[in-house]
Amino acid sequence: MRFLHDRVPDEDLTYSDVYMVPRRSAVASRLDVDLSTSDGSGTTIPVIASNMTAVSGRRMAETIARCGGIAVIPQDIPVDVVTDVIGWIKRRHTMYDTPLRMEPTGTVGEALDLLPKRAHGAVVVVDDGRAVGIATEADCDGVDRFTQVRSVMSTDLFTLPDGIGAEDAFNRLHGGGHRLAPVVDRDGQIVGVLTRQRALRASLYAPTLDSAGRLRIGAAIGISGDVVSKAEALLDAGVDLLVLDTAHGHQERMLDALRAVRKLDVSVPVAAGNVTTADGVSDLVEAGADIVKVGVGPGAMCTTRMMTGVGRPQFSSVLECAARARELGCHIWADGGVRHPRDVALALAAGASNVMIGSWFAGTYESPGDARRDSDGRLYKESFGMASARAVQARTADDTPFERARKGLFGEGISRARMYLDPERPSVEDVLDEIVAGVRSACTYAGASTLQEFHEHAVVGVQTAAGFTEGMPVPTSW
Repeated sequence: MRFLHDRVPDEDLTYSDVYMVPRRSAVASRLDVDLSTSDGSGTTIPVIASNMTAVSGRRMAETIARCGGIAVIPQDIPVDVVTDVIGWIKRRHTMYDTPLRMEPTGTVGEALDLLPKRAHGAVVVVDDGRAVGIATEADCDGVDRFTQVRSVMSTDLFTLPDGIGAEDAFNRLHGGGHRLAPVVDRDGQIVGVLTRQRALRASLYAPTLDSAGRLRIGAAIGISGDVVSKAEALLDAGVDLLVLDTAHGHQERMLDALRAVRKLDVSVPVAAGNVTTADGVSDLVEAGADIVKVGVGPGAMCTTRMMTGVGRPQFSSVLECAARARELGCHIWADGGVRHPRDVALALAAGASNVMIGSWFAGTYESPGDARRDSDGRLYKESFGMASARAVQARTADDTPFERARKGLFGEGISRARMYLDPERPSVEDVLDEIVAGVRSACTYAGASTLQEFHEHAVVGVQTAAGFTEGMPVPTSW
């Protein structure tokens, strides 16, 4: 990447401070762009679901891996639970959605509680492993919540056979006027659900798979306590990516933890962070990191800069840290500050191999937690920062009440924020479509068919706040 007219600015820059200049291009189509990464994560699109409790759980992990990204389970989750999640992800289908299941005697209220947990918007009613009906929100609307679901479900079932290809599945669904269908094996047992959208995406996205053809998943650990035993347990469970995580990654405890983990027989990439400088990258790589997470303070739930004055504008952090990582033969992830697809593209232009996304994904069906409605009926989920008082309370559950109270006084981060689900794009797959479309298009503007070429070809200029505003769409007349 180079700056327009080779005018390297003296001041540090955010994503909003910069823009990319179009260049002569021989890349004719977005679909000619290969977005696979080379940092060992195995991702086929450069997107990581952040290791935040309100973002990355099992539903997020399976869904994003099917689209080519990877999720990192947060460090606050007990290790035994994380190992169960890893095993569960490894058993998920690489193409079909995991169905929401209910017995016929279940209630409409139970169905309504389940429906917002997956984007396909249907509960499959199962009797002895066989699908006997489908219940949607429309079926349950206006019905007493204690009514058995067998009374409202649709029994006119259309099913797809296990092993069906993406295009064939789409054509059958489209031809029959069906939005979705259960996928069943030869014995009639349900093995998944396919929607028309999921069938389309299966033809456009390559899933993130391990050497055995199973979905990949990452997990984070902190730098306090018995780091080695936690790392060993996750590695034994089959985790594909290990992340050592703390808000201030350029510190001695992080370096000691990295060296201790590196003494294990680690056969997966190890990421560590967060830092904002080239020196931070050098020290973490020297201690054993394959990937360094970059970003202090840019996240939507983070109050670090307002509380402490510490941090650095994210675009310049990524640019400097990526340059040092390339010198050392390693990689960086841009972590935080992403609000629009343009920000993802600019992080990649600056040299990131992957971009971590947190709060943006928190407001989707697949994030952990229950969907709620505000007084206007708008659907939302709660998000919170990983250094907030709420997160600290969860992280210190085994401490004495006195120690928990002491630590809770000094939280940094928002403890409760409403992340509204976009009615038109309520699924993380919808958000990924938007991001991937933007990044692919940015590559064509730069004349790049790979992410490496994108970084090499990108020309970036500096703009005023008015320049940034000029680029915003105007949904109504002025």
